[in-house]
Amino acid sequence: MYNFLKSVVKNIISIKILIKNEDNFRKLLKPFYHGKNHECIICSTKLRKFAELQNGQLICPVCGSLPRTRRLSQLLEHEFLNSGMTFLDFSPSRMLYKKWKKRSDIFYYPTDFENEFLSDYQFDITNIEAENEKFDLIVCYHILEHITDDKKAMSELYRALKKEGAVLIQTPFKEGEIYENYNIVSPEDRLKHFGQEDHVRIYSVSGLKERLQNAGFKTEVKVFDEDSYQGFTKNEVVIVCKK
Repeated sequence: MYNFLKSVVKNIISIKILIKNEDNFRKLLKPFYHGKNHECIICSTKLRKFAELQNGQLICPVCGSLPRTRRLSQLLEHEFLNSGMTFLDFSPSRMLYKKWKKRSDIFYYPTDFENEFLSDYQFDITNIEAENEKFDLIVCYHILEHITDDKKAMSELYRALKKEGAVLIQTPFKEGEIYENYNIVSPEDRLKHFGQEDHVRIYSVSGLKERLQNAGFKTEVKVFDEDSYQGFTKNEVVIVCKK
């Protein structure tokens, strides 16, 4: 039902209006999914079930959060995001942007270079317009696989991070080695080789970890279990980087 309604709405309402009124549209779905079997950690809605996207991911029909978004929210609230922190967030999801913007006890810098996400800044990750050791916390989720000069981006993340600060990084992963080929430039070929039209590589966990360490970071690979109640996926990987 969710995918059908989504396709209908997108065909009759412009994306601009849809994004502006997303919260109101999603409220209409709540009665169809209300229950006690699951709970969204972001909007706190009790659900009969999560909606399943065509790729198998479980989305919250009420706030639109994906499994990785819900996990990130939990990680930040329980382990990493504390009062008084200066927090740089690359291309944040809409629901987390709205959530962290409400926090008056943090200094929040949501940024998106290409203006495709809700943000207040437009930092280039390969040339971050901030002084050295500006940020206590940086979230870099599903960004590096889009960046041709990822080593420069990692160097900038290291420069902008405070000592004892943390960068949380996630990308799509594959087994084996990093796969990249700079001769692959067309959207069609990138989709075929890297899984998305605007990706320039696919990382392996070990390969990304090595590049981050070469940039100066101390790294910890966190692997999380499935949690059906909160709609978390199995074997989700997050790399935590520190100075």
